[in-house]
Amino acid sequence: MKILFVHQNFPGQFLYLAPELLARGHDCKALTDAGNTRSSPVEMLRYTHKPQAVEPAQTRLGRNYTTMSDRGVSVARAALALRKAGYIPDVILGHSGWGETLFLKEVWPEAKLIVYAEFYYKGRGADVGFDREFSNGSFDQVIIAQGRTTHLGQALLHADAGISPTLWQASTYPPALRKMIEVIFDGVNTATLRPDPGAQLTLPDGRVLRAGDEVLTFVNRNLEPYRGYHTFMRALPEVMAARPQAQVVIVGGDEVSYGSAPKDRKGWKDIFLDEVKDRLDLSRVHFLGKIAYPHFVSVMQVSRAHAYLTYPFVLSWSMLEAMAAGCHVIGSATAPVQELIRDGENGTLVDFFDVPGWSRALTEALADPRRFAGLRRAARQTVIDGYDLHSICLPRMVAMVERVGTGG
Repeated sequence: MKILFVHQNFPGQFLYLAPELLARGHDCKALTDAGNTRSSPVEMLRYTHKPQAVEPAQTRLGRNYTTMSDRGVSVARAALALRKAGYIPDVILGHSGWGETLFLKEVWPEAKLIVYAEFYYKGRGADVGFDREFSNGSFDQVIIAQGRTTHLGQALLHADAGISPTLWQASTYPPALRKMIEVIFDGVNTATLRPDPGAQLTLPDGRVLRAGDEVLTFVNRNLEPYRGYHTFMRALPEVMAARPQAQVVIVGGDEVSYGSAPKDRKGWKDIFLDEVKDRLDLSRVHFLGKIAYPHFVSVMQVSRAHAYLTYPFVLSWSMLEAMAAGCHVIGSATAPVQELIRDGENGTLVDFFDVPGWSRALTEALADPRRFAGLRRAARQTVIDGYDLHSICLPRMVAMVERVGTGG
């Protein structure tokens, strides 16, 4: 089949799927933003999108749809040029989050369209109003969140099928749309993410951490409230006081992936570091920023205790990768995490806002790793049994694409 991937930051969620379909003999191409610098074995075609400034006073609640549909128009025009050149895909796979798939059926009505349905915004019951320190869940916020669903609903309504990585994320969609979605996680390569007693990590100051050392880790794309960075930092002074040999490794950038930027000139990283730094031994706190994937694997393999927190929102790949590496994951007792982690069985759950509870749980995990050895083994087995890339997720995704593409 001719398969076209559409993603402004390709390969994105199609990192493994696209090469696998290519290897199976399908004619695969990707349509991506001209500014995307990522590479792939799949041939990458480019579209140019020059976003125009949106005037809030004129667009009001429609400003999000205006932004997303403008990108959709740019993609559709590039698609039309491809059609005029004779290219007609059998299957299109695209992420619905940026509006790129909105008008592709107008260009290729004969193609089967599968959209990656990652999350459907909700005014209540998800991220909005969850953390009252930053969002009070006011009526205006509820309405704004509901307004942000417009392009997501349209994308799925015009598709033939949807795919979502977790049951909880799929459940955020209204029932009429949920029935279109198949739940398949992107997949974790458990051959790469595995325990390694010989693993080591060299820190920027030259210090070397090894598997078995007393290492506490925290990883996210960016350090921000949506991923509980504030709760983690507030718990840290008590942990470091109780564990004077512990080394803390924090991975993540100082930008904003989700939610709002701070009003202060500082980023979230420094705002919450400044709040507690007078009570920390900063020689034992290591901010690595954004790191290459092999270094991330090493971080997971030397970790004795790994903290993962999130609002009721999109689940991070890193949590499953930590579990696959055999980490003892101490996770927030929020719905996305609870789908995978069962407290006392394959990890530890703590209320997202319970700072003293986080301090206790992290301290216990660092102090007595043998006590939690069974949880670490069970965490890895959870991923192997349900989320392994090669034995479970890729075969299911390939089967879905080939089934939808052939009208099955």
